[in-house]
Amino acid sequence: MTSKVLSRLFGIIVLLLVFQLLVMELVFHGFIGRVGGAAPAVLGREVLWSGLIALAVAIPVAAWVANRVIARLRRVVDFARSIAAGDLSARLPLRERDDDLSAMEAALNQTAERLDSSFAESESRRQELAAILDSMQEAVFAVTPEGLVRWSNAVMQRIAGTQIRSGRPLVHSVRDPEVLACLRGALDRHEVCFGRANSLAPGRVFEINAAPLTEGGALVVLHDVTGIEAAEKSRREFIANVSHELRTPLTSIQGYVETLLDEPAPRPATAREFLGVILKNATRMNRLTEDLLALASVESPDYRLSLQPMRASSLLADAIHSVGGIVVDSGVELQSTGAPDNQVMADPDAMMQVFGNLIENSLKYASSGKRIRVGAKLISTEVEFSVCDFGPGIASEHLERIFERFYRVDKARSRESGGTGLGLAIVKRIVQAHGGRIWAESELGSGVAFHFTLPLAESAAPAP
Repeated sequence: MTSKVLSRLFGIIVLLLVFQLLVMELVFHGFIGRVGGAAPAVLGREVLWSGLIALAVAIPVAAWVANRVIARLRRVVDFARSIAAGDLSARLPLRERDDDLSAMEAALNQTAERLDSSFAESESRRQELAAILDSMQEAVFAVTPEGLVRWSNAVMQRIAGTQIRSGRPLVHSVRDPEVLACLRGALDRHEVCFGRANSLAPGRVFEINAAPLTEGGALVVLHDVTGIEAAEKSRREFIANVSHELRTPLTSIQGYVETLLDEPAPRPATAREFLGVILKNATRMNRLTEDLLALASVESPDYRLSLQPMRASSLLADAIHSVGGIVVDSGVELQSTGAPDNQVMADPDAMMQVFGNLIENSLKYASSGKRIRVGAKLISTEVEFSVCDFGPGIASEHLERIFERFYRVDKARSRESGGTGLGLAIVKRIVQAHGGRIWAESELGSGVAFHFTLPLAESAAPAP
């Protein structure tokens, strides 16, 4: 295009030169006609030839100058195309000339430098914003007024998978009706919409916040409240279980007391029997209260252990000695398989509570096997302790939940035996506070084995 313009310009210049030559020739012939004589005719021919020679010299010079200008303008056009294609590093070669083209080239280079700097700053801010959005715990995405995905952060991409991509309709990636309803409200009514999504990801609950954008479209933030929902459900269940556990003995106590009060002169045997039931239920309530206080203590952020190096063998021996009276009265044999002399970091009082709860729990189900076996062994950097009974065992579907508060495999039998449903939950919290692990293994008809670990003391060494 530049060459065409300059070619036309060059043609116009040539035509002007020819026209000037013809005008000069006509003027000169008119002058000669008025003067007359042969000498002027000769002079006219010489002037004509001089003009033709000057024209022959001027045309190549004009062509050379035009080509130089065309080449410079072509470089400007190529430079503009490079900038338009996104190559902001392109620059025009500058010459030390004081002409309009040189000034234009310098101005274009300055413009390219400013564009490059602005684009680099914008890209830096975009990457910074993308990093901030990707580091958020919430899923965030934006859509256009037509419902197309504009962008999404890493959390949203993990939730929706590879289906969510820029430029793709959101309905092809997100099928949750609550999310789509909130988004439609933000796009159509231009107001902030809230909701709750339960089917966006399996087993997870999200709070939806959809807000319209000033330039069109909408921004959606999904806050994962699964943990909050689980905690709230656990709190409700905990309150319901505590209320139920307290209501049962309170109802029994109230009934027997009212019966005694209604009898003007109850028989001594009857009164003694009723008072025994009242005492039993009061003891059950007292034990439940103590377990609740113990659980609250170990779950408190202020719970601290007095850790000290202790030999695993001594720890096991002290535990057996502390529950000796209970075991003897139950008629169950308590066997020890021994323990290594390696030192572990433990709180003696807390570990006595752990062993006491585990052995007492095993006593309730060891009636068929009539024995309980305790022991410990060294495993890498830990000592693994175990408490095993040989009772009816626990089905596999219950093993993952028996350490939950108030969870019972056989509710009727547990209440008959006086259990509160908090013992194993307390044990789990104490073991975890020591930095250990706890789990249960069982087969129906073969009893249950509880295992927990304690880390070795840093400077521990086996005794000789």
